[in-house]
Amino acid sequence: MNNHWHERFNTADYVFGKEPNAFLASIAHRLPAEGKWLAIAEGEGRNAVFLAEQGHRVTTWDLAESGLQKTKQLAAERNVAVATEWVDLSNAVWQPAQWDGIVCIFGHFPEALRNRTLQGVKTAVKPGGYYLTEVYSKYQLPYKSGGPKDEALLYQAEDLLQAFADWKIVHFFMGEVVREEGTGHQGLSHVIQLLAQKQ
Repeated sequence: MNNHWHERFNTADYVFGKEPNAFLASIAHRLPAEGKWLAIAEGEGRNAVFLAEQGHRVTTWDLAESGLQKTKQLAAERNVAVATEWVDLSNAVWQPAQWDGIVCIFGHFPEALRNRTLQGVKTAVKPGGYYLTEVYSKYQLPYKSGGPKDEALLYQAEDLLQAFADWKIVHFFMGEVVREEGTGHQGLSHVIQLLAQKQ
């Protein structure tokens, strides 16, 4: 996985563009100001840089060195600071109550790693903090507009609703949206969106 994403991002073009994910941009006004945020599986940094532009202190975790380098470049272009860390989520250390929010946009993992990561998120977010995600649902495959080709890497609504059953669900949506994000995400898509607040 490391080589795949490192190679994919190792290009002058931003595979998923430089603008933030549309769901994140649409709901950012509902987030508290000036928080300490972590962006996991963040790729080339577009969402982290956007959060930094909103006044948050942002750290990114990713497995692709080329993605982390492009995150630094994009942050410099936008005159914001984003900390970048090379982290393999399969052995990530989740410190309790460390973050005001964690964001994961189109982070798709095998089931065991997905469950481990979601439990890590629940540990690492401070009480009152947030988890924000948009991912492709298990219905995405026929759309051919982006995302994994392996259904096992796609999400079901229950994956998130059960994991965050003890959090306040601020926003939840599953259905069709149009995504135009670089060359990587193009067209009508089937997604799941979640904004949840730790109680």
